[in-house]
Amino acid sequence: MSFLLRRLGFYFIAALVAITLNFFIPRMMVGDPVTLMFARFQGRLDPHALESLKAAFGFVEGPILQQFATYLQNLAQGNLGTSVSQFPVSVSQVMGVGLGWTLRLAGTATIVSFLAGTMLGVVAAWRRGRFVDSYILPLLSLLGAFPYFFVAMLALYIFAFDFHWFPVLHAYDLSIKEDWTSSAFLISVFQHSLLPALTLIVTAMGGWMLGMRNNMIGILSQDFIVMAQAKGLRDRRVMVAYAARNAILPSLTGFAISLGFVVGGILLVEIVFSYPGIGFLLLNAVNARDYPLMQGIFLLTTFAVLLANLVVDVIYVLLDPRAR
Repeated sequence: MSFLLRRLGFYFIAALVAITLNFFIPRMMVGDPVTLMFARFQGRLDPHALESLKAAFGFVEGPILQQFATYLQNLAQGNLGTSVSQFPVSVSQVMGVGLGWTLRLAGTATIVSFLAGTMLGVVAAWRRGRFVDSYILPLLSLLGAFPYFFVAMLALYIFAFDFHWFPVLHAYDLSIKEDWTSSAFLISVFQHSLLPALTLIVTAMGGWMLGMRNNMIGILSQDFIVMAQAKGLRDRRVMVAYAARNAILPSLTGFAISLGFVVGGILLVEIVFSYPGIGFLLLNAVNARDYPLMQGIFLLTTFAVLLANLVVDVIYVLLDPRAR
């Protein structure tokens, strides 16, 4: 319990630092989003409306500490402000739509790649020199050496443009009404997400597999593995309950960080496939100087990573008696 309390204190301090940086960093950027919006109308807006727009978007005049206090007060109320680029929609609504698409694509791909890569790593270490270790591992490691956006562009060109096996862009067919109870809409969503998901899975599996294999090899030389085999326990039980259970602990930290960053979106893949996720929203927010939306996405990503690491700390305590 003391271990978890210390970790909670650390995450609380990290959250405070993240909130502070989240406020100050966007304001160090050159340009003002309201002024840029005003300039786009090329004099068609009344100059007196400039101050009203600034007030509407929360860019209040005054000392920076006063603005920071207002920001904290709004944050405590769950008010992330209004999106500049998608006015008058709130930041929470904009992020909610993008987050749903990102979690369905990148979240599923990350979980599948971790589970598949980990299981293959266990088999490769347990049966060294066999098919999985000699052929599957080098192939996945080679694919993982390429940047995932390069593999995404290659897959899009071959399977979408040349063979026409997959849709080219967006998250679903725009000619179909968005209705999650409609089978036609669900099939369209699956078809549009399959190619980007496979791209993420293929490029990530090699890393998980290699890491788990190396961890397993170190565990298999331990005395408790030899003792379990000497007792006559079945190979499958020794492999899973004794070796894999201990070897997976270092991989859990990496998985938690990856799962946390999923909330921030897979920026380049979403750009390649024109997928309307959080990463695509972040790019548009930066281009539009949409401070409230940028702050909301950064804060959401930070809290997701901290929460994922806290969950892993709890799992560590449950799986490893030394942590207790």
